[in-house]
Amino acid sequence: MFRKLKTWFPFRKLSEAEYRCQRDKLLERAPVPVFWLFGKTGSGKTSIVKYLTGAERAEIGSGYRPQTQRSEQYDFPSAESPLVRFLDTRGLGETRYDPREDIERLAGAAHVVIVTVRALDHALAEVVEPLRAIRKAAPKRPVLLALTCLHEAYPGRQHPQPDPFDSCVLSEPLPPDLQRSIAVQQKRFAGLVDQVVPLDLTQPEDGFDDPDFGGARLKDALVAMLPAAYRQTLLTLLDAMASLRDLNDRRALPWVIGHSMLAATAAAVPLPWLDIPVVVAIQSHLVYRLAGVYGQQMNVRTLLEMAGPIGGRLLARQAVRGTLKFIPIVGSAANAALAYAYTYGLGKACGWYFGQIRQGNAPSAQELEHVWRDQLAQAAQMWKKHRG
Repeated sequence: MFRKLKTWFPFRKLSEAEYRCQRDKLLERAPVPVFWLFGKTGSGKTSIVKYLTGAERAEIGSGYRPQTQRSEQYDFPSAESPLVRFLDTRGLGETRYDPREDIERLAGAAHVVIVTVRALDHALAEVVEPLRAIRKAAPKRPVLLALTCLHEAYPGRQHPQPDPFDSCVLSEPLPPDLQRSIAVQQKRFAGLVDQVVPLDLTQPEDGFDDPDFGGARLKDALVAMLPAAYRQTLLTLLDAMASLRDLNDRRALPWVIGHSMLAATAAAVPLPWLDIPVVVAIQSHLVYRLAGVYGQQMNVRTLLEMAGPIGGRLLARQAVRGTLKFIPIVGSAANAALAYAYTYGLGKACGWYFGQIRQGNAPSAQELEHVWRDQLAQAAQMWKKHRG
């Protein structure tokens, strides 16, 4: 079916091996934000990953893969089309941790270090000493200290409202133990971190009115710390995911954005038409990935139903898109924007189509084309908003 989908386009076809090779090269250039999580087990690292991505805890736990003797890597939504990457140093406090291996392997890749510390935990020598070496190895890289589990200082009570940490001056009296702990933590990590963010990310069953207490503060801090190009990737993900409620749509959207980002990266190559086989392969893989997310089979009938309203128009636009590269500099930028929009529009239209089929509906060609055009416009606005 993958080969059949590619026959819509009269350009040189890529074998599966060629596609994977090209994809790996693109990932080296793609603006994927990388966060290095550094903290004891149980300090809230997984909660931060879950909050930023919307992924389930089990999915996060099974998605990590070893990178060094004491570190692991988690790509969201997958290593195939990552939108954000987390490097996790594990086991701090269990045995003597030597950061040299991680510094050598991870330091060059991470854009921001997130140090996670329970607000009332003061047995932190095994965190502070390695952090000194990590900071010294890259003194200009931002480091954020996330003070977690604030509720341990006021058991059985709700979080203070309004949020007292949203301003520089505390507007609400805090429990004395928490005030003292925060002051001690700020002093302990002085010179090692650039910003301190108190937060408390809990499960709904824990009974807090605000299970994401301080989450928005964390997002704002991370966005501000990232380099510009990587900042836009995170903003796109956070903005797009915020309005989604359907579980399948939430699972599908990161795949759509990830493949769209890869298509844009491929299209930025300043040689006319050479990127088209790669972009087509990216779009083909996206369609098959979305079919799996929505539990649908990609068969001949499905392909024919989708190819009519979308395939021909997408082909024509791919060819026109290639001619833009004859315009120096501006042409490549415009080409990347269009490749992003076409891939995003295709993914969203396919997701809508699969969702309708899953519900027992039979979308017409006109309805599918209307959705596709509408999503193209939304993708163009998203690109302009976040990337200019």
